[in-house]
Amino acid sequence: MDRSKQEPKSTNRLSTFLRSERIGKELSLRDVERATDGEVSNAYLSQLETGKIAKPSPHILYSLSIALDVKYENLMERAGYVTTQGARKSEEKHGRAATFAIDNLTIEEETELRRFLSFIRTEKRK
Repeated sequence: MDRSKQEPKSTNRLSTFLRSERIGKELSLRDVERATDGEVSNAYLSQLETGKIAKPSPHILYSLSIALDVKYENLMERAGYVTTQGARKSEEKHGRAATFAIDNLTIEEETELRRFLSFIRTEKRK
């Protein structure tokens, strides 16, 4: 079976991006290992770049962001930890306070909260 079809898109994007950045900066796997003070071994980075490791920890991504001089947020997005606001549909956007403060809302519950908030805002304008 074709392994690339089994991997999530974020893994493929991360692995390709890491390899491209490393090679573009003319760094070897061992150079990156040294730049991260051994926090990311050359063997581990090789597995990341080939997609054998799908989702490295945020700590590893932070170390790589410093070593490769790329934005940490970029690596977090490519690894599938965060979604940019632009990637979400407008109806999927979260508010800044209420929906983040409540865990495990269903889509229906979140929709109801948004409707209620809209009602409150409409009432305030009157």
